[in-house]
Amino acid sequence: MAQLENRKIAILAADGFEESELFSPLKALKEAGASVDIVSIKTGSIQGFRHTVPLRDIRVDKTLEDADINDYDGLLIPGGLFNPDALRRDEKALAFVRGAFAKNLPVAAICHGPQVLISAGVVEGRKMTGFEAIQIDLENAGAEVSDTEVVVDEGLVTSRNPDDLDAFNKKIIEEFCEGKHARQKKSVAA
Repeated sequence: MAQLENRKIAILAADGFEESELFSPLKALKEAGASVDIVSIKTGSIQGFRHTVPLRDIRVDKTLEDADINDYDGLLIPGGLFNPDALRRDEKALAFVRGAFAKNLPVAAICHGPQVLISAGVVEGRKMTGFEAIQIDLENAGAEVSDTEVVVDEGLVTSRNPDDLDAFNKKIIEEFCEGKHARQKKSVAA
């Protein structure tokens, strides 16, 4: 089934990504017909982990120096203990994320991945979820948080942990198929 044929998705990741949170969505996206680039802050390959244990690595297709968000139809950010920390300290990574939101692209983040969205300043007023330990951070950044397996808000898909991957993968395919989402401005009561 080629639902995402002619769609190009960027997976933004760095060393320390949670292995299942990159490889499982990557497989789902490719099976749906998408072309996928692994975009990172360095060349070569990046190391995956299960919590703190190193596992499979993956080859980087493009560095942030060479990647242009205008070439993509969607963005995915896996979690992990170390991956989001590296990305959120890199201004090019944050600009890449902001660019996806400015273009109204569908964006997906799982587990600790939403921390990158917090640092990019794009979570205020959004309905979201994330790993239990970062839910308070999401709330403090202005997100409306619920502790459910997957939350979708105008093209933004978030999930809590690897146990949610089946629901997460299903929703990312759906949202990436829908394409750009015109985000509504949240009205603030005076």
